[in-house]
Amino acid sequence: MERLWFITNPHSGSATREKCEALEAVFEERGLTLAGRTEFPDAEIPGEAELAAARVDTVVLFAGDGTINAALCALADWEGAFLILPGGTMNLLAKALHGDVEPADIIHVAHDGARKVALPYVEAGPHRAFVGLILGPAAHWARAREAARKGRVSRVLGAMRTAWRRTFGKGIRVAGVPGMRGRYQAVFVAPAANGLEVAAIDARDWASIAELGWNWLTGDWIAARAVTERRAERLRPIARRPVLALFDGEPVTLEPDAEVTGGMTHPAFIATLGDTA
Repeated sequence: MERLWFITNPHSGSATREKCEALEAVFEERGLTLAGRTEFPDAEIPGEAELAAARVDTVVLFAGDGTINAALCALADWEGAFLILPGGTMNLLAKALHGDVEPADIIHVAHDGARKVALPYVEAGPHRAFVGLILGPAAHWARAREAARKGRVSRVLGAMRTAWRRTFGKGIRVAGVPGMRGRYQAVFVAPAANGLEVAAIDARDWASIAELGWNWLTGDWIAARAVTERRAERLRPIARRPVLALFDGEPVTLEPDAEVTGGMTHPAFIATLGDTA
């Protein structure tokens, strides 16, 4: 970890420009070389050739889970290392790698010498989720959440009405998961080292719908009550039309017969959990 490319998103979570500048000061303090910087989504994620030309050995990501997902998917075959810092709302991936630690402290420990680990992911076609995938009507609450983040009140109300109506609809069914034969408002698929962890959420009463909607609007898109939990190696939605899905919170439209599987990256992620205590 000597030559860095710093990818941030000043529009997500806590990754303000002031905090980015403070982290760059930490890079300088540690004698690290900042070979490049990208503010996503205003600028594109650098490609492997660009990183190679700059002799980058580590990509530092200070953003939310959605931006981190975009970068990891774009650089899926890159042979360098990734240092993920908590710069979003939930920071689930950063917490899994470092615990609840401040970004500057993570940098110090990582530079002193930290291990690299592989991470599991959920995959459907070209799309991957490192935190989790959500299928079903409840995915429509994401549009209301994004409108709320941007302060677009009229769009929030319209998106909420659509999400509420869809959530009270028929629900989604999935094939390939033992004991999961019902229709659900959301199916959450989390990556695991030896398969997929699947949680199906059934929110039929008004209180459950309100709870589900509130969790999504406040950013905690996996906090709803799961009534069925299973493990599976693969699954697919049972639908006649394209299905809205969220990969680490980012909306993607999947074909009705899309197969959801799991995989494992190579050891590319710097982990300091335990070392930062």
